This record gives sequence, C-alpha cells and structure tokens, in this order.
Amino acid sequence: MQPKRALPMPPVLLWFRRDLRLIDNPALAAAMAQGQPILPVYVSDALDAGGAGRWWLHHSLVSLEADIRLRGGRLLVRAGDPAEIIPELVTSTGASAVYFGHRYEPAAIRQEQALARSIGSAVDLVGRHGQVLRHPDSVRTQGGSVYKVFTPYYRRATAIGEPALPDTATGEAEFETAAIEAIPIDDLGLLPRGPDWSSGLQRTWEPGENGALKRLDAAVEQLGAYARQRDYPSADKTSRLSPHLHFGELSARQVWHAVKAAALRPGDEVSAEMLLRQLYWRDFSMYLLYHFPTLPSRPLRPEFEHFRWIEDPDALAAWQAGRTGYPIVDAGMRQLWETGWMHNRVRMIVASFLVKHLLIPWQRGADWFLDTLVDADLANNSASWQWVAGSGTDAAPYFRIFNPIAQGKKFDPDGDYVRRYVPELAGIPKQLIHEPWLADTTTQRTAGIVIGEDYPQPLVDHAKARQRALDTYGQARDLLKSGT
Repeated sequence: MQPKRALPMPPVLLWFRRDLRLIDNPALAAAMAQGQPILPVYVSDALDAGGAGRWWLHHSLVSLEADIRLRGGRLLVRAGDPAEIIPELVTSTGASAVYFGHRYEPAAIRQEQALARSIGSAVDLVGRHGQVLRHPDSVRTQGGSVYKVFTPYYRRATAIGEPALPDTATGEAEFETAAIEAIPIDDLGLLPRGPDWSSGLQRTWEPGENGALKRLDAAVEQLGAYARQRDYPSADKTSRLSPHLHFGELSARQVWHAVKAAALRPGDEVSAEMLLRQLYWRDFSMYLLYHFPTLPSRPLRPEFEHFRWIEDPDALAAWQAGRTGYPIVDAGMRQLWETGWMHNRVRMIVASFLVKHLLIPWQRGADWFLDTLVDADLANNSASWQWVAGSGTDAAPYFRIFNPIAQGKKFDPDGDYVRRYVPELAGIPKQLIHEPWLADTTTQRTAGIVIGEDYPQPLVDHAKARQRALDTYGQARDLLKSGT
C-alpha cells in the first residue's frame, strides 16, 4: 500500500497496548502535542491470552482500525515481540519518537524495559499513564509503605483528590498511513479455531470504543437501580463495564466522572458511591500486583504456603462444566461459558465453592476465569481469588464459607437465573429450585427430569464440606503459629 501523501516531517509511532480507544488516551495526547504525523501501531504478543479475551481483542481491534481509517490513517498490525518489532518500524518509517501507555502487570513492565534497551537512545520513547485512576506508586501510608488492606488504601486514594477530567480532544486526532508491511487483524488468529463457541459472546457484547460508550451511557442511565439490585443476578443491574475497562476502550477517569456527575441526581448518590468504590477496588488490585508481582501464583498470607489443597481433576471438570449439583453454582459457570461473563455475586459463590467446598487450589479457578472471562484482568482476577480463598492481604475471614443453597434462595428467590442457565431445572418449583435433590419422584416426573441422571446429585454435602474446610483452614493457621 502506498502512502496517501508524502509526510511533511518525520512521523511518530503511537503504540496501542491496553488502551484501545481514542478519547482520553494520554499517549495519543502526548503524540498530538508534537505536531508530527502519527502512525498508529498494534503488536499482538503473548500477553493477550485467554480464549474469551482473544475473541474480544479481535473485535476491539477491528473497531479501533475502523475509527482510525475514518481519521485518515491505518492501524499497522504486527505479531511478535514489541522489543524487536517497534525498533524495526522506527527504522522503516523514520519515526522520531514512540508514544505508548504504561501497563503495570509484571510481564508488561518487563516488556517496556526490553523495548527501552532495544530501541536505545536513537529515538524518544515516551510512556504515559492512563490505565488506572492512581499510579500504583502514588498511594502510600504516612510512613511511605505499601497499603495491604483496601479500606485504608481507599481512604488515602480518595483523599488525594478527584481524578483529572477526561481529555476529549484526543477523539479528534488525525492519523497518517505509510507504505509499511502489516498484517490483517484476521491473521492474528484471535478468533476460535475449529468449532465456534463464540455465538453467545456475539449476542451479549459490542466490543470497541463505540460499544463502550454506549455501555457507559446505559450504566449511568440505570444507576439508581445499582444499589438495590446489583446482587440479584436475574435483574442484570450491574454496570458490565469491566471488559471495556480491561481493554482500555474506556478510561477509568471517564467512568469516574460520568458516575460522579450522575451522583448529583436525587436518589443516585448511594449507587454512585458503590460504583466508584468498585473503580478503586480495580485500582487496588493493580496496586497489589504492581507491588507484589507473585500475586497470580503465590498466596500473600504465609500460612497458605502450608495449606493442604486437594488436586481433584474430576471435581474441577464438574465445576468448570456447571455440573456440581448446586444450581446457583452451575448457573454461574454456564453463564460464564455462554457469555464470557458472570454476575459479580455469583462469582463469589462459585469461587467459594471451588476453594472451600472442594478445597481445590484457588489458582485453578483463577486460570479458568482468565481463559473464559471477557474481562479477564490479571490483577483483579488474582486479587479477587485470593480474597475469596482467604490468602490475600485484604482477606475474608477463613470461616466465611458461602452456603450455595442459602445464597441461591436469597439472591435468586424465584429461580429465574437458574432456569435461564440450567434449563433442565425449569420445571422444578421455586421452593425446591436451589435444592432439586429434595424433589420427590412425582415432582421430578412432573418437571420432566430425573435428579442423578438429567441433572447431577450434589458433588459434596454442604455441611460436611464446610466442616472439612474449617478443619483444613484451622490446621494451616496452627502450622503458622507453631512455626513449622
């Protein structure tokens, strides 16, 4: 492809990473300030992993490419190691600088360091911060140490002041094109190969900046219902902004200011505060990963180095497939497989079931979520799994074990959520929908189901599993006290 016109001066490269947007993109703003032609680049690398996430990434890149073409440019897509490809592009384009958005995951930090070494001092390498509300080094205790508990972190982070207003001028950016070899997005191989399991994702989501802005508008519009109904999975009143934030189709401060503005409406104040707190939990998760890089693999509490987890591949497979015999758990796991997402309350229930009822290592659950969630964020996922397991810095008490029957009755009282995702239980009356094994033969026959054949018996007995978990957690605590 030939350039549409000769570039009047050396260009700069804009390296898109986890910031697939034009509005409020700090790296783009810095590039625009130079007044030079901007060549947008995306390099697909091993950091973009997970089946559901790859599906989302494909469509987000397609959307970004279309937006860039509307503004006169072309997205230069490559695959491989940015530390090799970016310097090659600098040489072939004659670029005088490379602009990019910082990331804080350990592998992403190493990636930036490798690029800095390989590119040398020949061109300027300019990073800007825009992934979270607060840079992980900007929130410290009075003594200068790292916070390990969310609430004090939240107080300090909010006391610093409001995030800066979003920079909307970047949405008017213009781009250039150049006769540089690139590959089609389709050639990145991000979409499913073989059987296409993504139809449910396609029905549920609209990846890309335009879809993100629509989703933000919808979340703000229904904000009043968030506080009242966010824990009820059949109501679908959560914001569903997480995948758009994960891929940077929205900035955290765009969401913060939109929600803060909505808080001025009568009746929306409580919901707004709850949602803003969730944004800071996202920040805190990244903060923990930044300061404790082993967060995805090792427990933060030392007693859990001695925890007696059980490796049970059959039980893990039943949990993954939504075949545990506990309807609220199975509905959540099937929603995950069908849509690439799971309701927040149900995430806690299914995670608690895996690590406490089954005593399967939390890392197995975290790995499954990373592969199947469209919002599979390494920091948030790891911090949340450690919170449920009790092994994180801001851990739930070890004796907090969600009862899946009680949770189902409380948050899905009519069984609508279960019936949506576990249709074989549709005919079970609501009094038994969360304990279908109690249905007598006549009730089962009327419902057109045989428990134990069409739907499994419970994988474990709740009371026995709870006691086993308490005993095992107690042993880990005693080992720490004894120093063994």
